[in-house]
Amino acid sequence: MSFQPIKFYQTGTFTVGNRLLPDAERSVQSTVRRTNSLNSGHRACQGCGEALGARYAIDAAMESTDGQLIAANATGCLEVFSTPYPETSWQIPWIHSLFGNTAAVATGIAAAMRVKGRDNVRVVAQGGDGGTADIGFGCLSGMFERNDDVLYICYDNGGYMNTGVQRSSATPAGARTATTAAVGPNPGNPFGQGKDLPAIAIAHGIPYVATATVAELRDLEAKVRHAMSIRGARYLHILVPCPLGWGHDSALTIRMARLAKETGIFPVYEAENGEVTGVSKIRQKTRVEEYLKPQKRYAHLFSPKPREDVIRRIQEAADRNIRKYGLLEAAQ
Repeated sequence: MSFQPIKFYQTGTFTVGNRLLPDAERSVQSTVRRTNSLNSGHRACQGCGEALGARYAIDAAMESTDGQLIAANATGCLEVFSTPYPETSWQIPWIHSLFGNTAAVATGIAAAMRVKGRDNVRVVAQGGDGGTADIGFGCLSGMFERNDDVLYICYDNGGYMNTGVQRSSATPAGARTATTAAVGPNPGNPFGQGKDLPAIAIAHGIPYVATATVAELRDLEAKVRHAMSIRGARYLHILVPCPLGWGHDSALTIRMARLAKETGIFPVYEAENGEVTGVSKIRQKTRVEEYLKPQKRYAHLFSPKPREDVIRRIQEAADRNIRKYGLLEAAQ
């Protein structure tokens, strides 16, 4: 792993006080190195995981590049809430692309900087899971295949939240959306559909692929820094809970992200040149029910009576992730 976890925590939590750490070990968000690239004034929902993830990731990228960064942003939640015309919350060079061509636009920017001899200027592309896994999938694969010098960040909230919470190919099995109603013998999103974008990125053999969540700030920042130290195509997939689409309390965003990892539903790992090189171990294995129950998109699995068959299939999928990536410590 590119990140070595801090070994001491505040009692009863997974957090560590920055005042206890040397300056070099403090997070970007806790120091004057923070650039506030996504500044106040945006219109994200209360508890929005995507706003948090973008703030973490872009500030870390700005620190890694000494402020020499350009971002291309797909249409979607992040673009809509951060740039309501004629306003913007971005304090970096930022370009709004179409829903499906962000990777291509970012590739063009990187090529222009190379031709101008501005190799110190780095490029980040940003999109949600819909603009990445669905509408922009072809452009993204082309970027990977050409090994263009771009870091693509996918903020995965599991659906098209900005347009009414419709299903995307990143929507988890069993989840209710506007287009996967909780009706019939198999309510919610069907099993056996969708795309595993990090695995697809790894299959392209690109220099760097990683997953992260907004619950582990230092891990996320370390992965961004490592990605910016590499040339070529890089992909970072960040789980960003959505209180509106998921139906959880806005105060539970970090907890939802942490439970996704601790259950094994969302494995956190990194890979280089087509091979997994490190994983973030599960600290305390948790049953999937603890993750599902606080979310209204899974309410049909518990009322009027528990759908134990569906819950069991979700648990089996989480357990497969744990085995596949070796997410448990040997003692567990």
